[in-house]
Amino acid sequence: METPGVGLGAAGAGPPAKGPSQRQQRVGESLRRALSDILMRGDAHDPDLARHSITVTEVRASPDLKQATVYVLPLGGRDADAALEALRRNRGGLRALLGRAVTLKYTPELHFQRDDSFDRMDETRRLLDQEEVRRDLAKPVDPSDDATERDAVP
Repeated sequence: METPGVGLGAAGAGPPAKGPSQRQQRVGESLRRALSDILMRGDAHDPDLARHSITVTEVRASPDLKQATVYVLPLGGRDADAALEALRRNRGGLRALLGRAVTLKYTPELHFQRDDSFDRMDETRRLLDQEEVRRDLAKPVDPSDDATERDAVP
């Protein structure tokens, strides 16, 4: 017999997904700052990596803090594939440098991803600039067109 109030939720979907904990966010931000400094100073000593000016936009740490996804974007978005390849090739050295820069029990494994959030923002701006969208946004709201009044059953 199932205990009331305890279960999988609606349609067996499980409990609602939670975002990262405060600890994950704090560790992610510490890793982001330290990795940004390492890349800015050129501590990795790889000519391919030094050739790119890389912005570390976000670091997401796993709940156990043993894995970290690093979201990066080369300056101007150019040569993103080459920059990612250089970062992935230097993953071990960057992790060692990171281990010296931050105080954690374990230095997380690094997984590099291209940050495409700026591309999504540009697409959103482009959509909002379309004439028909601007027209719809500028249209005054008619209070008699309220969904609750329209959908009410007499």
